[in-house]
Amino acid sequence: MHKRMRTMKFAFPALLLFFAAALSAQQPSQLPAPKEGDYVPRNFHFKSGETLPELRMHYATFGTPARDASGRVTNAVLLLHGTSGTGSQFLAPQFAGVLFGPGQLLDVAHYYVILVDNIGHGKSSKPSDGRRAHFPQYDYDDMVASQHELLEEGLGINHLRLILGTSMGCMHSWVWGETYPDFMDALMPLACQPVEIAGRNRIWRKLVMDGIRDDPDWKNGDYTAQPRTALEIVAGTFYVAAGAPLQMQKNLPTRDAADSATLDFVKRFSADHDANDLLYAVNASRNYNPSPQL
Repeated sequence: MHKRMRTMKFAFPALLLFFAAALSAQQPSQLPAPKEGDYVPRNFHFKSGETLPELRMHYATFGTPARDASGRVTNAVLLLHGTSGTGSQFLAPQFAGVLFGPGQLLDVAHYYVILVDNIGHGKSSKPSDGRRAHFPQYDYDDMVASQHELLEEGLGINHLRLILGTSMGCMHSWVWGETYPDFMDALMPLACQPVEIAGRNRIWRKLVMDGIRDDPDWKNGDYTAQPRTALEIVAGTFYVAAGAPLQMQKNLPTRDAADSATLDFVKRFSADHDANDLLYAVNASRNYNPSPQL
């Protein structure tokens, strides 16, 4: 591991209070509307050897960058979402309600907060834009490289105070630590570990990918209508994989409650997602294998 990474503080001391604060999260205070935009790098090169003539990277920001006498940005914070999510997940009460308001941990009056829709997600370039299964194959390294280019070239940010990532974003934070160890002061990885994706994590990903590819209506990715069976399989797998067994038993203590909740989740998930987008997003993680020095 890079020498700097061995001595890096991995979180603000104050952010250690995040979990306790989240337990009492309230509706977000009146925040200013984020500034949204798109950065479009030309001829973006992927590790697969493929190139996309235009890669749209959507983002939203709060606050204003502050710089020291040398021009180094001192208050920028990058928040990274999970698989199938978007940057807007951080506007939900459990995040925004304890992070962004006056006097809170990432008060937008003091910090320049950047929310990114990663490749394949949200309003950024993704297979469902039209290329379908002909969209370039991407992985975590590509996603982090695009984040880095967005910051430096799109937003003019040359340094980060903090990277906070959840789930997939958590794993991105480890990639940042290996690839750009001097770009940030601190990392706060949430809900992942710096190990290769194996065990249960790899199994459910394979089930999702097989469930999409084995649906005849997927048509090798060139469908014109969503493959419903595939989406229902994916939704059910996501529901189980993302759920905590003890909490689910507490929340859904009867057969009827469990069946009703499952049907509701599958319906909502299927309506909001595209099969190719999900296939690519899940596949992006399957070869993640961090440095053994981490």
